[in-house]
Amino acid sequence: MSFEAQRAREALGTRLREIRQQAGLTGRALAAFAGWQLSKISKIEHGKQAATEADVRTWLRHCEREDALDDLVAAAHNIETLWTEWRRALRSGTRQRQLRSIELYERTRVFRAYNPNIIWGTLQTAEYAETLMRQLTDFMGDGPVDIEAGVAARMERQQFLYRGDRRFNVLLGEQALNTNIGGPGVMRGQLDRLLAVMTLPRLSVGIIPARAAYEIWPGNMFIMFDDRMVMLETYSAELTVTEPGEVTMYGRAFALLQRSAVYGEPARRLVSEALTQLA
Repeated sequence: MSFEAQRAREALGTRLREIRQQAGLTGRALAAFAGWQLSKISKIEHGKQAATEADVRTWLRHCEREDALDDLVAAAHNIETLWTEWRRALRSGTRQRQLRSIELYERTRVFRAYNPNIIWGTLQTAEYAETLMRQLTDFMGDGPVDIEAGVAARMERQQFLYRGDRRFNVLLGEQALNTNIGGPGVMRGQLDRLLAVMTLPRLSVGIIPARAAYEIWPGNMFIMFDDRMVMLETYSAELTVTEPGEVTMYGRAFALLQRSAVYGEPARRLVSEALTQLA
């Protein structure tokens, strides 16, 4: 188990212990009510044993705290899949990773995507996406190299921009227009593509100017899938958040970031200026 997943398990155990104590139950009493060994209570509370959904439901029922059920069940579900290392995720190839994203897109109606430094994946050109995927696989240093297949699968995601009733709300930092991915030729194609898709009716693109005043710190990139899940990416891993309270916090962060963004013609002007600088 990763360090982050272990921390999440310990945090859940701490929360369950607090609920037991607030209910006035000893560990021995709760174990007796639930029909468990006393050692199970201790292991869960100290993060030594994972609490299953059934464990959480039983725990909260005997503590008369079923109002906390949704948040804590989501936390229990999330622990084992909390931190997916890129090396492990890419072991079956970049195409398989992209196909998993397509399945997720099928189930989502409202997207909120924020990236302060690079263009969001669903708006990328094939050349831009290829450069990023090659950088990632080179950085990881192992696993199958199926870049072309991975790029093709990423391009498949763009079909969702044109069909169905989905809404795409995208925020980019101005730096994303200037981060040099693949050289001037690739960047010209990418910025031209961005200008073209900004007119799509299902897509809203906001750009946060470099000198804009922020109402919340810029933070890391993230994508929200409806109000049920958030995904973040780092150099080493992909973090998935499903706990409702945390998902709500990302929704608040997105709304605050939107206040710093420009839309419509001012946003298009920033893209055009970046294109001019390339020329």
